[in-house]
Amino acid sequence: MARGDSWKEDLSKTETLGMAKSLKKHGINREAWLVRHLFDESELKQIPTRNGYGDGLVEAGKKNKDIVVLCCDLTESTRSDRFKKAFPDRFIQLGITEQAMASMGAGLSLVGKIPFISSYAAFSPGRNWEQIKTTIALQRSNVKIAGAHAGLSVGPDGATHQMLEDIAIMRTVPNMTVVVPCDYEETKKSTLAGATFKGPFYFRFARAASPSFTTAKTPFKIGRAELFRHGDDLTIIATGPLVWEALLAAERLSEDHGIEARVINCHTIKPLDEKMIVKCAKETGAIVTVEEAQVAGGLAGAVCETLALTVPVPVERIGAQDRFGESGEPRQVQEGLGVTATFIALAADRVLQRKLGHKVPLIPAHILAAQKGLALAQNEILTESLARAPKKWGGTKPDSSLKSRKKA
Repeated sequence: MARGDSWKEDLSKTETLGMAKSLKKHGINREAWLVRHLFDESELKQIPTRNGYGDGLVEAGKKNKDIVVLCCDLTESTRSDRFKKAFPDRFIQLGITEQAMASMGAGLSLVGKIPFISSYAAFSPGRNWEQIKTTIALQRSNVKIAGAHAGLSVGPDGATHQMLEDIAIMRTVPNMTVVVPCDYEETKKSTLAGATFKGPFYFRFARAASPSFTTAKTPFKIGRAELFRHGDDLTIIATGPLVWEALLAAERLSEDHGIEARVINCHTIKPLDEKMIVKCAKETGAIVTVEEAQVAGGLAGAVCETLALTVPVPVERIGAQDRFGESGEPRQVQEGLGVTATFIALAADRVLQRKLGHKVPLIPAHILAAQKGLALAQNEILTESLARAPKKWGGTKPDSSLKSRKKA
């Protein structure tokens, strides 16, 4: 992506395309109150976003005695155990019954309780979507649906547990609010906001540790996207833990190529902050969406629908491209599906070329690079698996490894 100073000359031509020019303000937005060592991974805390859910539940429970928590045999994994320990008489363990949990949550809301129903996103809303639609959304029940282990961070559990479709299926449900917090602090804020929000509320969070880069002072309000970085060449609209990857990509684009990308934290997918989306499209003329979910129907779908009706501009989409996930370490899978900073930067390069009217390859470079990386990752995973399997099972380990240990 060798562009150098010529980018600035070319980008000035967007005025002839009728693109509105924003004020020349670049870099991290100080009013976002992000952590000081934003890109220093040795200083940056790595905390699972699910921890924010557990801590938020306890804090919300202290403020309101009507809050109850339901879980489907995943108490520790979802961090619901923290609420259970603090308020055992307001915690209900149901076993593996997500459909019943949704209906029970709706019933509890009818008698004035504020239920948080907790499970893996693959099961809730994955398994109980019909109950959520009928008993919660249709009735406008005041139920909070917490989808844990969403996205790719569940890693080794593979495609069956890597929920990538939840944003799409939940934002199509009438009366439903959909929130995707970006880190521990924002997940805690989302939990507290959900506790006071009236109506059906879905939010998802991840299993693996990720950068905790916002602070208690970072602005957060349901339905309002936040400006995390100034820029006037393009806008990167991201959601969830990948917001940090978007910021990292923007920093690299600035340092290496003089390209200034605006970065928006779009934590609320529904209701979408259409005013912010349109403003960014008018001022920068190019958009890249970033999410750890299917681009069809997810954040990308929401943004593209809005722009198609208002300010059509070039858009590139980072996320799952009509495919399932893979088994592997979380970072390995994220690289394989092309959702990290390197791929975001490639998408930014492509969308800028389109903005300037340049021809681009039919298949985007960021998708080709991800496919190549995924093939290498799959080979590494296969080699590792064969090394742990005996030869009679097709592996490379001696068959003698199958012999049972002698009893002492």
